[in-house]
Amino acid sequence: MTEREKMLAGLPYDPGDPDLRDGRARAVGLTVAINAEPDRDRRSALVNQLVKAADGKAVIMPGFFCDYGVNICMGARAFANANCVFLDCAEIRIGDNFQAGPGVQLLTPEHPLDAVERRGCETARPIIIGDDVWIGGGAIVLAGVTVGDRAVIGAGAVVTKDVPSDVVVVGNPAKVVRRLTPA
Repeated sequence: MTEREKMLAGLPYDPGDPDLRDGRARAVGLTVAINAEPDRDRRSALVNQLVKAADGKAVIMPGFFCDYGVNICMGARAFANANCVFLDCAEIRIGDNFQAGPGVQLLTPEHPLDAVERRGCETARPIIIGDDVWIGGGAIVLAGVTVGDRAVIGAGAVVTKDVPSDVVVVGNPAKVVRRLTPA
């Protein structure tokens, strides 16, 4: 298996692999261009080169950073506000009508706890976000988490476990504080 195949399969991989370094360099070039582009239409065209957007209309505001971009799939009418970080060493799949406040972080990579192991490899697990999800500013969603449809993640929350549909979660670690009635 290639290091990219290992990475996407959730196996330990070498992030220093030349192919992965090239993929990150491509993403840096596109994110720099996105972040510098004031025109909404030109920025949208760049976003569509970076990520897979279901309707070709995903909005990513400047200050955005990701590892590869190609592992991010955004649903129709998806919106990421300023200064979001989506580290996509594994798939990040985002549903329709997604809204992310400023500074939201979606983090798929994980690192070994053992210092010697940590020197040479890492792993990654996907993040799956359902339809109509709103993530408040500064919230962090960690590797392997699935967020159900219509869930609301409060500002500053740290989401370490799956979030059911139709709930509000807040805190660190995030906990359900309210159930919502689906429309």
